[in-house]
Amino acid sequence: MCFAGARRIRRYGAWENGLIGAEASLLTLLGWSFLASTLVPVSSEAALFAVLKLHPDLLWPAVFTATLGNTLGGMTTYLIGRFIGSKKPLTQLERVTRYGSPLLAFAWLPFVGDALCLAAGWAKLNWVAVALWSAAGRFARYWVVAQGALW
Repeated sequence: MCFAGARRIRRYGAWENGLIGAEASLLTLLGWSFLASTLVPVSSEAALFAVLKLHPDLLWPAVFTATLGNTLGGMTTYLIGRFIGSKKPLTQLERVTRYGSPLLAFAWLPFVGDALCLAAGWAKLNWVAVALWSAAGRFARYWVVAQGALW
């Protein structure tokens, strides 16, 4: 849907007429990537792809914006695990406790990533390390998507 929408926007001249500006695209990408990192089933990769098709000159701002939004969403899940978690067993808790914060480089994975962030909060891992590892993995994913969009 995002790819078809980007083509339609170009066809009808909305892009050339400035109806969808760079700032609006980046703000939408920030919100979309934040939601994608929670339990809301949306694709932040498709949003990044569409933004880069509309504004190819926004490579670095778009990649950093998507990384920031997705990392903030993951840290929200981390906070939920940290403050609302109870003593009930959590399936990903053993892995996160064993491997620590570097495991959060895989927090971008569908389904598993949310559980990893929740388990990291549950295990009360250092939030700075969690944020850095999580951001590194998410940045790598968005960099690959951006290369595909600009190819």
